[in-house]
Amino acid sequence: MADIIQLLPDAIANQIAAGEVVQRPASAVKELMENALDARATQIQLIVREAGKALIQVIDNGQGMSETDARMSLERHATSKIRSAEDLFTIRTMGFRGEALASIAAVSQLEMKTRRADDELGTLLLVEGSEVKAQEPAACEVGTSISVRNLFYNIPARRNFLKSNPVELKHIIDEFQRLALAHPEVTFKMIQGDDTVYDLAPARLPQRIVALFGKSYQEQLAQCQEETDSIRVSGYIGRPEAARKTRGEQFLFVNKRFIRSNYLNHAVTSAFEGLLAEGNYPFYALFIEIDPRHIDVNVHPTKTEIKFDDERAVYAVVRASVRQALGAHNLTPALDFHADVNMVSKLNQTTALNREDYFNERLGTTLQRENLRNWEQLFESPTNSKLLQRQDEAAQDLHFESAVNVPVNSPEPERILFQLQNRWVVRSVRAGLMFIDQQAAHERVLFDRYAQLLKASRGASQQCLFPQTIDFSPADFTLVMEMEPELSALGFRLEVFGKNTLLIQGVPAEAAGREKDLFAGFLEQFKRNQSELHLPIKENLARSLARRAAMKSGQKLEREEMESLVERLFASSNPNFAPDGRTTFYIFDTSKMESYFR
Repeated sequence: MADIIQLLPDAIANQIAAGEVVQRPASAVKELMENALDARATQIQLIVREAGKALIQVIDNGQGMSETDARMSLERHATSKIRSAEDLFTIRTMGFRGEALASIAAVSQLEMKTRRADDELGTLLLVEGSEVKAQEPAACEVGTSISVRNLFYNIPARRNFLKSNPVELKHIIDEFQRLALAHPEVTFKMIQGDDTVYDLAPARLPQRIVALFGKSYQEQLAQCQEETDSIRVSGYIGRPEAARKTRGEQFLFVNKRFIRSNYLNHAVTSAFEGLLAEGNYPFYALFIEIDPRHIDVNVHPTKTEIKFDDERAVYAVVRASVRQALGAHNLTPALDFHADVNMVSKLNQTTALNREDYFNERLGTTLQRENLRNWEQLFESPTNSKLLQRQDEAAQDLHFESAVNVPVNSPEPERILFQLQNRWVVRSVRAGLMFIDQQAAHERVLFDRYAQLLKASRGASQQCLFPQTIDFSPADFTLVMEMEPELSALGFRLEVFGKNTLLIQGVPAEAAGREKDLFAGFLEQFKRNQSELHLPIKENLARSLARRAAMKSGQKLEREEMESLVERLFASSNPNFAPDGRTTFYIFDTSKMESYFR
């Protein structure tokens, strides 16, 4: 019987490795830029076309390579950083596996130009699908330029799994931002198509943060600094009041390598405990310096996961550094140790008495403290208070209508329809009472409408009486411009009004009012869905706009508005649920109500 086990050809092995290392265009960008940093480049330029699907080019002024090194760099497991097993425990460079270039060359058409400072001529290499097509001397600048064209051209199935251009571009910008943050002393430039997205000069870290994320960060940064014998934490956090609904702008670096760690993220968020509204996330860019012998970076092919010898110690230092920064910059609320904090917070808007004196004199006994809890409940939720209920029942006059006074041919009473606590629309139905969540119901109605507009590629727009300008970070501006056709289909009318600035001239007809806040909130919701749900772009747009444009709980409605909402809800594609799966209505059955009176 013939043997069945055989070695894989190099081309196939490289394609398999590429599946781990190069998952999307952003993965190639990360590997190429990290190589440029390891080559001690002080200037790095990134050029992308069609969100990296057509072209990714990284140009640096680093050390460059000899002809032999250039050829060897395309072989699997070829690296200049590892000589022995002990070197794995002292790694301070970004790349070390020796798989990146070989993997990228296996799934693209790659061109490399490189020259060292001492060489008169450089080297040109052309590679397609791991096969070297040409290798010859060439005149070029000192450093290295690598162009990656038609990524996944020889793996159509993999290319089909790539997302839309805006989504892929967002991932590329994320990788660019992380490397630019970690190396503020390096000049970075990014060009998408014919537009310059970033042009970053060498700067201090806070200046680099402002250059990357916008001028709004100038007034909200607080410096972190904490050091022990083995760990040093530095960086900046954002003020609590500037927290956003998206988790995106949170950065952790270990020895200048970006990492993902839910454990350390919890250390930061726990330091903000009590300072953030629910669902809000603070900005932070924190750098952890630690001896490489106490970490393992060889955990995952993408090198974004790290193991620590003592995670608890790192957690404690990170949390302490954030708490210290919050306190040093007066970002934490001051505590009055002479007052009952819990009680004051509940009654500070309900009484004009001198609280401190009142509490010291009146709240000495257990019985008095029990009465205090009853008062807290009264102020917290008057509608649920038995005391108020008894007072209302005592004050209410009861009238019993005699059957003699009822007309013989009286018309059928009008169907019950009213608003409860400005949150639910209550309507009588055959089975009992229907409670409709007005916000969830309106989101369902708007989602269906926006989905139809995107499908038809045309939407009604309401002209703004006073057009407003809105400034974006370079990444957000690029994202908006990539989605311009879809935004126009929804009804937005936008005009470029300077660098990273747009003029809002029109908004969807049903979303008029507070145009600037609406668009900013809509974009934040889109990015949040993009990072958490991975939805198709059109569904994400429809969901995000529906969420931001829908009426909110607490909004008072006229009877005509309630009737319209109910009719449109039950004419929608799925009246039972909002786009995010929340229930839109509940029917309280008559038989269940009867059971309470038996």
